[in-house]
Amino acid sequence: MNETFEPQILAYCCKYCAYAAADLAGSMRLNYPSNIKVIQVPCSGRVDILHLLTAIERGADGVYVAGCMEGECHFVEGNLKTRRKVESVQRTLQELGIEPERVQMFNLSSAMGPRFAEIASEMTEKIRELGPTPVKS
Repeated sequence: MNETFEPQILAYCCKYCAYAAADLAGSMRLNYPSNIKVIQVPCSGRVDILHLLTAIERGADGVYVAGCMEGECHFVEGNLKTRRKVESVQRTLQELGIEPERVQMFNLSSAMGPRFAEIASEMTEKIRELGPTPVKS
C-alpha cells in the first residue's frame, strides 16, 4: 500500500453536540487529522442513507455521523434513527463487497472536545488500514 495515502473522510456532525465538540477541540487547540471534512447538520437524524452512500460513491474513503449522546437528542430520537440508518448502510456495503467499517456512528456531548479529536484520529487510522475506497468515482 502507498504510505502517502491520506484518506478523505466526511463527518456529519449534529449542531448541538458533535459540532460543538469539534468547535471545542479547535478552541482547545487539540490536534486531529486535517483530512476530516466536517459537515454541520441540524440533527444527526437529518442524515439520510443516501447521504452516506453518495459520499462513498463519490470517492470518500470513510464517512461517520456524530450525534448527541443516546437518549439526549435535542430532537428526541434523531440519533437513534440514524444509528439504524448507519447499520443499514453497513449491511449494504457488506453485500457489495466493501468494508462496512468505512461508515460509522459516534455519540458525543458538546463537552467532549478531546473525544472528538480521538474519534477523528481513530477513524483516520482505521481507514488507512483499509486503504483507498474500492469505489471508483
